[in-house]
Amino acid sequence: MKRAISDSQLLQLVEAAIFTAEQPLSLEDLQRTVLEDFAPSKKKLQAILAQITQDYAGRGVQLLETASGYHFQSRPELSEYLAKLWPERSPRYSRAVLETLALIAYRQPITRGEIEDIRGVSVSSQIMRTLLDRGWVKVVGHKEVPGRPGLYATTAQFLDYFGLQSLSQLPELTAFRQLSIAENESAAEHGTGSTPPSGRQESIE
Repeated sequence: MKRAISDSQLLQLVEAAIFTAEQPLSLEDLQRTVLEDFAPSKKKLQAILAQITQDYAGRGVQLLETASGYHFQSRPELSEYLAKLWPERSPRYSRAVLETLALIAYRQPITRGEIEDIRGVSVSSQIMRTLLDRGWVKVVGHKEVPGRPGLYATTAQFLDYFGLQSLSQLPELTAFRQLSIAENESAAEHGTGSTPPSGRQESIE
């Protein structure tokens, strides 16, 4: 038998669940875990989430819905100041890494050779390994050409990291690198300098 719960209690429970969860929580995640004993309707749960979103409007943190579900996140405009809480900065990524990621995001599925053709420079294995290890891209198949090169595409983790629900929310391609820097200053850095000549490999530094 399902237990009764008031709207205020439901809001508190949903808020606490999302706040303490290590990963974004979808409606289904909430229903099969912390709300299993109460079985609120999907419509009711959506109304509760909308209320929480409204409650946090204008505050230092916000409730975001990304590809994997809902999670709380500090506002991007505060990142410059909040970064001072962590003296050891997160790994920084070069222009080569960010440009490769952008091409995968906008041209997926795409092979490493196709990325090299567009950028006019050889993409090092280290760059691809960085993106794979970060969980931002994955191999989704192989192109039916000689050698059957791997086809790369972005992941739900990529969307979560950049605060997106779907690829349709990607900004204009020319603004992609600026977005990654502005919203994730502690993790991404826009490199400078000229583009290496064709055939030269780039590192992630």
